[in-house]
Amino acid sequence: MNERPGIDGLSRWLGIRWESPERVRLTIRDELINPAGLLAGPVAFAMIDYSMGSALWGQRESGERIATISISINYVQTAREGDVLCTSAIDRRNDRIAVLSSRVEHEDGRLLATAIGSFAIFPAERLGGHERGPTVPEDA
Repeated sequence: MNERPGIDGLSRWLGIRWESPERVRLTIRDELINPAGLLAGPVAFAMIDYSMGSALWGQRESGERIATISISINYVQTAREGDVLCTSAIDRRNDRIAVLSSRVEHEDGRLLATAIGSFAIFPAERLGGHERGPTVPEDA
């Protein structure tokens, strides 16, 4: 498996690794466990946001940039150890908005969460020179 490491400080700290633009993985470690002894909900949420963003980033046209508008997540189960995978798909897009869906699963196949999200699509010029670069490794 050809995994790529995180693309910014947060994704590197979380330990998110890209298997493809649509799929990310992380290994649960102590820092990601909440006081109840379970994987913290924001970890799955971050995986979803990064996975959706990179799936859409890979399908953008020249000069387009993206930003998360909204993500709705449904937590089904949780985990305490092992690897967690998130896979996202573009359900619909036009020149201004994209709608995506995600599934977060434990490596043993258990469904941990589902989500739907919407992203804005806009010209890079709107960033006013504040662009930091791609949101996913170019070769992921």
